[in-house]
Amino acid sequence: MSDIAHTGQKTVHSPGTSRVLVVEDDPIAAAAHGLYVERVAGFTVVGTVHSGGDALRFFRQHPVDLVLLDLHLPDGHGLQVVQAMRAAGHTADVIAVTSARDLGVVRQAVSAGVVQYLLKPFTFPTLRDRLDRWARFRRELAGGEASGQDEVDRALASLRSPEAPVLPKGLSAPTLEAVTAALREAVSGISANAAATAVGVSRITARRYLEHLVDTGRAVRSPQYGQVGRPELCYRWSPGPGRDGRGGG
Repeated sequence: MSDIAHTGQKTVHSPGTSRVLVVEDDPIAAAAHGLYVERVAGFTVVGTVHSGGDALRFFRQHPVDLVLLDLHLPDGHGLQVVQAMRAAGHTADVIAVTSARDLGVVRQAVSAGVVQYLLKPFTFPTLRDRLDRWARFRRELAGGEASGQDEVDRALASLRSPEAPVLPKGLSAPTLEAVTAALREAVSGISANAAATAVGVSRITARRYLEHLVDTGRAVRSPQYGQVGRPELCYRWSPGPGRDGRGGG
C-alpha cells in the first residue's frame, strides 16, 4: 500500500514546491531516494509506493508533479505505469531511476515520454543535477507561447544537455578519463600501482582517482592478498546496479 510521506494521510506542500512521488520496489532504495529528494530545495516527497498499482492509486488521490520511477516493479514494467498514467490523464513528468542499461529500453522510455533516465547506482549530486535541470525546464516552459526557435531550444537544452560534474579539488577530467579507461580494461581489477603505471602518474595520484570512482559508485575495492607483505587494494569497475549487488530496478 501507499506510504504517504511526512504526515500520515495528509501531504505537505508549499506553493512553488514540486511534489515528487517515489516508485521503487526496494524499501531501502526508496527511502534513500526520498531522502535525496528532500535535500534539494524546491522539492518535497508527497508519497512513496512500491508497485505500479499503488502508484496509479496514489495518482487518483493526490496531485503529483514529478515521478521517480523504478522500471522493474513486482507487478509489471515501469513503462506500463507511464502508459497507464497518460491514459488516465495524469501529466506528471517521469524520471526513470533504474539499473536497466538496455538501449532498447532507453528508446522505449523516451517514446513513452520519460524526461530523464538515471542509472543506478547514482550519487546525491547526480540526482540533484537532474532535479535542478527538470525545474529549469519547467520554468522555461511556464510562459504561454515561445518567442521563437531559440527559446524552445533553450528549454530543451536545459533538460537534455548535462553539465560536466564538478570534480573534487585537485582532480582533472582528462586524468580521470585515463584512470577510468585503465580500470575498465582491467577485467580482473587493478591496483593503484598498476593504474599509475598505465596512466603515467604517481601511485598516490592514481589512488585518489580510484577512490573518487569508488565514492561515486563506479568502482569497488577489495584487499588483494599476495604471497608476502601487506595486502594491496584491488579496484574493479562497477557496471552493476549498485554497491549492494542488488539486481533489480
